[in-house]
Amino acid sequence: MSETTHDGAVAVSGPPSADDGLSPAELARKYELSVSGARVGLGEYIRQMWGRRHFIVAFSSAKLTAQYSQAKMGQLWQVVTPLLNAAVYFFIFGLLLGGRGGMKNDMYIPFLVTGVFVFTFTQASAMAGVRAISGNLGLVRALHFPRASLPISFALQQLQQLLFSMIVLAAVLLGFGHFPAFAWILVIPVLALQFVFNVGLALVLARMGAKTPDLAQLLPFILRTWMYASGVMYPLEHMLQKAGAHSWVSDILLANPAAVYMDLMRYALIENYSGENLPSHVWALALGWAVLLGVGGFVYFWKAEERYGRG
Repeated sequence: MSETTHDGAVAVSGPPSADDGLSPAELARKYELSVSGARVGLGEYIRQMWGRRHFIVAFSSAKLTAQYSQAKMGQLWQVVTPLLNAAVYFFIFGLLLGGRGGMKNDMYIPFLVTGVFVFTFTQASAMAGVRAISGNLGLVRALHFPRASLPISFALQQLQQLLFSMIVLAAVLLGFGHFPAFAWILVIPVLALQFVFNVGLALVLARMGAKTPDLAQLLPFILRTWMYASGVMYPLEHMLQKAGAHSWVSDILLANPAAVYMDLMRYALIENYSGENLPSHVWALALGWAVLLGVGGFVYFWKAEERYGRG
């Protein structure tokens, strides 16, 4: 078929097609086309995440190696930094302000160092998570992969750093007379639960930080407040009693996840820390926080999968 246009040219058209008159959406459905970057189902998303497990591990290890590559002391700063923080807290809260709650040095220093290392694990995971998307936009826009791989790999990086620091923590414990005991095996489930919690926290903050990059500037102040409210530098229950806090305030602060994971770690590592077995509800809280943030954070992040890197 042909027709003459107004300028005398001859336009050739083919025979009518079965696709004529179909909208773009109808054409896409007919030929099974999908939107680039569209969010897949949750089950398929988890399958894709499992397929990228080697990338997640390799990416976290590379980030850990590069973190202090420009410093002369290199990876030693992974341990030196929290130890310096612990020394400052010991001077201020242990000596000047008398916040040790009657504990002697052989109890208070392991108590303090354990708290600093455990809280730093969560703190660093949160700070890395909030920048996981906004700080890696080039990677997000250039490659197609499940975006949850990034915050998970950053949380894994902090776990690797903590495991390295645990060698120094063990040396501190031995130096103050806290020798290996059967309870030390509890470190494994405690770290597993805290890691799941940290992953969920990193995922939540990654989605929030992708939409509001300024959150990364506000987060350090929130984390500092959380640290003071969690008993990193002093026995939280003792300080609450000293301050005359209401019982419901004490219950809320003692149930916060940072305090729960520190309590469990101290109970596992420090001899006679609690005086008796910890109440069973502490383990229940640790599991509950891990499930709530781990599962809830993953679903929350997945629901915005198609929007990352497009703003």
